[in-house]
Amino acid sequence: MKGKIAINKELCKGCTYCVTSCPRGVIAIEKQFNKMGYFPAAPKHPDKCTGCAFCAQMCPELAIEVWITDNNKDEKRTARATSAPGRVSKGGRAVGKKRTKRA
Repeated sequence: MKGKIAINKELCKGCTYCVTSCPRGVIAIEKQFNKMGYFPAAPKHPDKCTGCAFCAQMCPELAIEVWITDNNKDEKRTARATSAPGRVSKGGRAVGKKRTKRA
């Protein structure tokens, strides 16, 4: 199994929670800022991603999505609406109430 990661750079505020939580060092902070003036996170070594989704679970802005690829099938492990800590169970099904984005 291998993981895929997508980061919405315009939602990211550069808090670095994802960078510090990634056990494989997949994510780094970019040197160019986004439209909001933050330096966003970006997958610098996406080939190292295992699909653990620790980064998506730590993201307070819900800017990260992670997939697990297995036998040429893409299974979404964590979606932005269900990426709060403790919300993903075995098999990628969300547990608990959906988290909504604050205004």
